[in-house]
Amino acid sequence: MTAPGFWDDPEAAKATVQRLKSLKAVVEPIRRVETDAEELSAMLELLAEGDDAGVRAELDRGLDKLIAEVDQVELLALLSAPNDHRNCYFNIQAGTGGDDACDWAQMLLRMYIRYFERNDYEAEELSMRYGEGAGIQSCSFEVKGPYAFGRLSCETGVHRLVRISPFSAQGKRETSFASVDVQPIIDDIEIELDWEKDVREDTYRAGGKGGQHVNKTESAVRLTHIATGIVAQCQNERSQHKNRATAQKMLMSRLYLVEQAKRDAAFAKVYGEKGQIGWGNSIRSYFLYPEKRVKDARTGEMTSNVDGVLDGDIQNFIDAELRARAEARHK
Repeated sequence: MTAPGFWDDPEAAKATVQRLKSLKAVVEPIRRVETDAEELSAMLELLAEGDDAGVRAELDRGLDKLIAEVDQVELLALLSAPNDHRNCYFNIQAGTGGDDACDWAQMLLRMYIRYFERNDYEAEELSMRYGEGAGIQSCSFEVKGPYAFGRLSCETGVHRLVRISPFSAQGKRETSFASVDVQPIIDDIEIELDWEKDVREDTYRAGGKGGQHVNKTESAVRLTHIATGIVAQCQNERSQHKNRATAQKMLMSRLYLVEQAKRDAAFAKVYGEKGQIGWGNSIRSYFLYPEKRVKDARTGEMTSNVDGVLDGDIQNFIDAELRARAEARHK
């Protein structure tokens, strides 16, 4: 990275920087454990020579810190599936619930953006469809960062919100649903596909809060795999050609997961049985009324800190799902 001309090719340079981040995400936590363990060993030697209340208190604090660090290293070891280390496409879709569902989808989007910020993930918007009355109908992002797919795949499924509706004049309690879908970005996918026969392409003007250009030209591209009905779309670039290339990569990634699901029972359950974005299919429920709590239906993980969760503090839920997956593999 310090070589002359490193930034002459920005795309290659960014890929190298991203690779460095991925390597540091593995190496640095282990180095911290080693360094802190050595320091604690030195404290134990001091205590062996003579008891000191100050050293003992510092040792207790250091042990608590070391336990937390070892726990994080163990979680990294759980991210060992073939695609866990990859970047990913991240999608949110509003489900049953009208304006409430679109508003809920936008709340989820904010929650995940805050999570991306907490973890130093880069998130590039690929498409955004706004709701007619409020919120968003759907959105797609490309997320880059260490173990982005491995962590965010734990969020795949239907998310349920229970609250007093801000759109109800009677102040009724409403239940809303939105789904999260995640695919790894794989550049070397080998899937036979006839783009002219197997895929329908639609172009359209990008709506919403874009610039003048995106609203005046049909630069946005939507691809539909005819056999499965799987859709991929991109509208963030001015160039229709670039949007088409990105949508093709997204479609290939989704078809790859479908093929994988045929061979992987765990993925088949997540991807094939997700079903309707509504009743009976939620992986997690967020209660804002009458009590405030968030509970994951898969792991039983629960917290009353709803505000913290909606501000992106969801790592406990992801960690619990990673441990559950590891336990399932062990069985």
